[in-house]
Amino acid sequence: MRYNYIAIEGNIGSGKTSLAKMIANDYNAKLILERFEDNSFLPKFYKDPDKYAFPLEMSFLADRYQQLKKEVTTRDLFKTFTIADYFIDKSLIFARKTLQEDEYSLYSILFEIIISSLPRPDLIIFLYSTIARLKQNIISRGRSYEKDITPSYLEKIQSGYFDYFKLNKNSIILIVNTQEMDFVENISDYRKITSLFEQNFTSGIHRITF
Repeated sequence: MRYNYIAIEGNIGSGKTSLAKMIANDYNAKLILERFEDNSFLPKFYKDPDKYAFPLEMSFLADRYQQLKKEVTTRDLFKTFTIADYFIDKSLIFARKTLQEDEYSLYSILFEIIISSLPRPDLIIFLYSTIARLKQNIISRGRSYEKDITPSYLEKIQSGYFDYFKLNKNSIILIVNTQEMDFVENISDYRKITSLFEQNFTSGIHRITF
């Protein structure tokens, strides 16, 4: 394995948690999963975004920081590497799209203070899919609090990721087009993604279409 710390990223409904779990199981990796279901602000935010955006983003930032600070910096000698289904920068990406300008200014200051003490992923894999496919996946998994997610909100988050990637030149970011893939049910699709671990990528954005 070329990488010690891999982050799987993607929009809501892209399958990042499923993929991270599969890789952790097959490669004996330490698995870090985002604890979004424990956030009491999330259902409230989807119903009233303007009211609950700031407490939601602050609570996510605090929890992500605490989790990554503990899990990534603590090495498990019995695991080959660490894989997470998110990276801390998603906090800034979501906040940029959900907060008012003055709220975001304060948030970004706190964010920069926090991330300075966290290790950065060696590799980021972003699972790209169309908004229609994402919405279909969200409906299929049937989480009640996600039923109010709109295509326009998914569009905002998607554009937020791409805006971020354009500015981030120091990380290795693989944007994998999964629109025609089913890596959960189709082992060959899954192996196409894991084959990327063996390649020696340079820093920057790499768009992958199989």
